[in-house]
Amino acid sequence: VQLVESGGGLVQPGGSLRLSCAASGFTFSSYYMSWFRQAPGKEREGVSGISSSDGGTYYADSVKGRFTISRDNAKNTVYLQMNSLKPEDTALYYCAADRDGNNSPTYLRPWWEYDYWGQGTQVTVSS
Repeated sequence: VQLVESGGGLVQPGGSLRLSCAASGFTFSSYYMSWFRQAPGKEREGVSGISSSDGGTYYADSVKGRFTISRDNAKNTVYLQMNSLKPEDTALYYCAADRDGNNSPTYLRPWWEYDYWGQGTQVTVSS
């Protein structure tokens, strides 16, 4: 099993980045896919998630209206489009896969419940 994130980098406040996560070694289309982030000295937090079945999405309040999650099951890839970035978005961003079906548009399962993880991609928002 592999999850490989890419697309991170250094961007000025107000800028945009698009993260990608390429999956292999499991049935991607059957898994709920999420993005988490962790800043130095802070706990890992859920940012966004997308259902495997109906494409339903979850967003943390801190990113609603700025971030958009999507997935391409034909390419086994999940994306996170991040616009209007703020310095507080600076973190290591991880994608994760969850076989359980209890995620919803209003609830994201805690990170320790997820089955597979990528290595992370750094996002730094600074002028």
